[in-house]
Amino acid sequence: MRNTRQRQVVLDIVRNTSTHPTADWVYEQARQVIPNISLGTVYRLLNRLHEEGLVAQLEVGSRKARFDGNPGDHQHIVCEKCGRIADVPDVIDALATQRIEQTTGFRVSTHRVEWFGVCPECQAQSNRK
Repeated sequence: MRNTRQRQVVLDIVRNTSTHPTADWVYEQARQVIPNISLGTVYRLLNRLHEEGLVAQLEVGSRKARFDGNPGDHQHIVCEKCGRIADVPDVIDALATQRIEQTTGFRVSTHRVEWFGVCPECQAQSNRK
């Protein structure tokens, strides 16, 4: 796929945030740079970028798909209340991979792990009630 301005803007938006945005959020950000970009174009670009391995697409429960500018292997933790997604430190990946390989004899080539819990903001809201 050729590198159009729209494609580069969408890719930069996803890569420059750690919030694992939805397509709708990416669209709102892209409109600030390219006012006439359509939501359909953003969806198509995100799908192509995912197919090309440049971004990861995260499907978490029944919530909208989210996108990650870091398509490499890493783990996420998802808030069960608000849906916020955060990356889990790489040291956990390395330790888990080593342990799995030692106990099973498999050589791990890739993985996908999601942890679930309640984020600090939602915990604080619960404590205020």
